[in-house]
Amino acid sequence: MISDKVRPHHLERKAILYVRQSSAHQVLHNRESSALQYAMRDRLTALGWTEVEVIDHDLGRSAAGGVQRAGFERMVAEVCLR
Repeated sequence: MISDKVRPHHLERKAILYVRQSSAHQVLHNRESSALQYAMRDRLTALGWTEVEVIDHDLGRSAAGGVQRAGFERMVAEVCLR
């Protein structure tokens, strides 16, 4: 399952997987969506990443209305540090 777009210098870095659904209703009733998002970790491993961090702190939190999303802020901070 190796992609020709993934190069060794990509694999040297940590992969960050951000998992989110916008509402508590989605979290409770759209379980397939959650399962597919978490399954992306297996895909990243199959592509060759050895370090995968899953950030899922924002499940059930909408981006609307100024709600704080600590997971999103953490992901952005991680990306900016690289």
